[in-house]
Amino acid sequence: MSSSDETIAVVVVTYNSERLLADLIASLRPGLAGIDWHLTVADNASADGTVDAVRQLAPAATVVEMGRNAGYAAGINAGVAAAEPHSAVLVLNPDVRLGAGCGFELIKALRTPGTGIAVPRLVDGDGELIFTMRREPSILRTLGDAVLGAERAGRYPALGEVVTDHGHYANEAITAWAEGSTLLIGAECWRRCAPWEEYFFLYSEETDFALRARDAGFITRFTPAAEAVHLEGDSRQSPGMWALLTLNRVRLYRRRHGRLATAAFWAALLARELSRALLRRRPSQAAVRALLSPARFRETPGPHSVRPAA
Repeated sequence: MSSSDETIAVVVVTYNSERLLADLIASLRPGLAGIDWHLTVADNASADGTVDAVRQLAPAATVVEMGRNAGYAAGINAGVAAAEPHSAVLVLNPDVRLGAGCGFELIKALRTPGTGIAVPRLVDGDGELIFTMRREPSILRTLGDAVLGAERAGRYPALGEVVTDHGHYANEAITAWAEGSTLLIGAECWRRCAPWEEYFFLYSEETDFALRARDAGFITRFTPAAEAVHLEGDSRQSPGMWALLTLNRVRLYRRRHGRLATAAFWAALLARELSRALLRRRPSQAAVRALLSPARFRETPGPHSVRPAA
């Protein structure tokens, strides 16, 4: 047994991720130094060489071929179910690169009483801090985002969902939830709060899990001593992805609040997206169309929900 006396199930969900895998897998050994770990990859029917690349780059890895694009949450659930025995689950996006010793620092944070989820300090490919800590979604915070913009509103706890004060990222902190690219989840938290909600397909599933974990008494703890790089995806540039993200925010809020509160949240979110759509931002234009379409709310989120731009 390693010095950490922990075994981590590293779970990665892939979808046409071949070009990202070499750097991810190369980062695991230094990132998880001193820790027993094993890799499980759940592949959502990639059309490129993702599965072959995993088997070549990490022959000992467990590969779960989902047979369809089942979504991020479904991939996580399948990956954990197929993983070898473990004391914690490290959920990673394919475009994450762990910094040296990241896993050890996350384990230290996870051992803090009450902690169910530990998250690192993330930077982008240029080394710039990514604002990963989040407050619980609310009507006022959505309005604050619409009026002030996410970065300015995020400096004020009542007005912004994204924590945007650099000073908050210098020290360990408790957060309502954190972006889901790099999460270490304790075994007890997983046992009591899993599975991840597959209904969302993509976006809001990490929010849902972290808030349900908090409801069950588990803290999400940010630890800046653990560092990783997240290259980030294209949700802000893709109209279809941004529309799905926006719809799922309403769907999540509806699960936790009554009809009147949800209607107010929907209106605040519509105001935010309208303000950006008027600036001819195509993702927000797609989000407005989606928010104004009753049919979009009735459908089950899935690959069909990611619509091409009109």
